[in-house]
Amino acid sequence: MTPTNALSATGAPLKFMERLRTEASVEPDAVSTAPVTKETQIIAIYGKGGIGKSFTLANLSYMMAQQGKKVLLIGCDPKSDTTSLLFGGRACPTIIETSSKKKLAGEAVAIGDVCFKRDGVYAMELGGPEVGRGCGGRGIIHGFELLEKLGFHEWGFDYVLLDFLGDVVCGGFGLPIARDMCQKVIVVASNDLQSLYVANNVCSAVEYFRKLGGNVGVAGMVINRDDGTGEAAAFAEKVGIPVLSTIPANDDIRRKSASYEIIGRPDSVWGPMFAELAENVGTSQPMRPKPMTQDQLLGLFSADVVGRNVVLEPATQFDMCGKTEIKKETLEVVYDEV
Repeated sequence: MTPTNALSATGAPLKFMERLRTEASVEPDAVSTAPVTKETQIIAIYGKGGIGKSFTLANLSYMMAQQGKKVLLIGCDPKSDTTSLLFGGRACPTIIETSSKKKLAGEAVAIGDVCFKRDGVYAMELGGPEVGRGCGGRGIIHGFELLEKLGFHEWGFDYVLLDFLGDVVCGGFGLPIARDMCQKVIVVASNDLQSLYVANNVCSAVEYFRKLGGNVGVAGMVINRDDGTGEAAAFAEKVGIPVLSTIPANDDIRRKSASYEIIGRPDSVWGPMFAELAENVGTSQPMRPKPMTQDQLLGLFSADVVGRNVVLEPATQFDMCGKTEIKKETLEVVYDEV
């Protein structure tokens, strides 16, 4: 019979050790696939730089506000251009810049210093460091730390939309996925290889963190500047995510976007398109994507577009040295047998 106060080899009581082993043997709960139940939907939108995320989000957030939703748009791109369309081209003071100025002045940052609104849409920019003077990902982390101090988790919004640059793969830009800060991710892409490469990377990141126990899923894709060639739609089908909206490559849209005009209005000719997108974004469910390999991604395009007919020819030492081939003995140390 084992005494109740017996010790293990490490000096801990045996009953305590048995309790730890029992607790450790319990399998964790399965990853939730239930519909989003949190009152505030926090959605991270990713895409290649210049693909039209800011255009899409400005018009989407404006339409949501016109539908009676309370929306917060947060730009998480160092270019700080997410809110420029919303504010008619005006630059919005960034959180990082404002925080630095307030710190030097010995003052605290107030919400009115960094958050601004237009027609029911609330918006802010995290910002980033000057070129060559810091890490953009670290700037994002710092920005969210300040938002948490300002009460981010207590704010009462229907939707919080986060605009993230998908080209960058460092930790700061993966923050919403890695830390379960959002419930779902939406990717913006077009019918070109580079934007789909970025979208595939985002799907890979989501799947990686799901395997680690994360709960973020990909809710779908917005195809921007669609020219009808179909590669983006084929990609969405292959990775198992829905297409939430297809925005055509239209000259009217291009001109109005270039002049900082909101087209996501109920009375606009493009209003129904953004109204449908708003509905699809709200009801879409986070899903586990099936990322493609590089060869599978290239397979979406014809060989003359991506150059898959090119044959890799190995270089020789003669190619590298020029006129004569220099043969060098190995630098490996060989010991004589005793």
